Amino acid sequence: MPLELQVIRASEFIRLDVRARLDFDASKKTLQGLAIALRKRGIGRALLDLRALPELSKPQFSPTQLAALVTTFRNAGFTRQQRLAILYRTDPHRGVRIFAFLNRMRGLHVQPFTEFETALQWLSEQEDNLAEETQDEEPVRIHRDRKPKRLPIRSVEEEAPERALEPVPKTIDT
Repeated sequence: MPLELQVIRASEFIRLDVRARLDFDASKKTLQGLAIALRKRGIGRALLDLRALPELSKPQFSPTQLAALVTTFRNAGFTRQQRLAILYRTDPHRGVRIFAFLNRMRGLHVQPFTEFETALQWLSEQEDNLAEETQDEEPVRIHRDRKPKRLPIRSVEEEAPERALEPVPKTIDT
């Protein structure tokens, strides 16, 4: 069965400023443009290839920036039907794995991989596996016709008069 897949290399979306430092805003905007193009073309599988990035002594992305990149894919229209594999060589600061974890927390199918073949195998898995999982599930009914039960609120004096707070006298130091 044929697989339609888009490979996004780091050089296609990583942008640097004039001092050769990461320009996060430009990189995010470029990545969002690529993600939107994927959705417009109807491609449901992408491989984000980060193997060419050099290993640095300190992390390139802060946790806040990683979370912002996660929202980039959500804002581009990625849903549970699409899959994104992230291919990396090393991850000493765990940024790739945190990025994948945050995306999975938001309901997307994102997995980090160190081997190309494994990533390609995961991307080529059929949606039948997902359909089988949902067939066994039973919907949970939520009854909203009842009004919520109101609980009485009692003050501290009513529950334990001996524990009631007394006003503290003000003292002035001279």
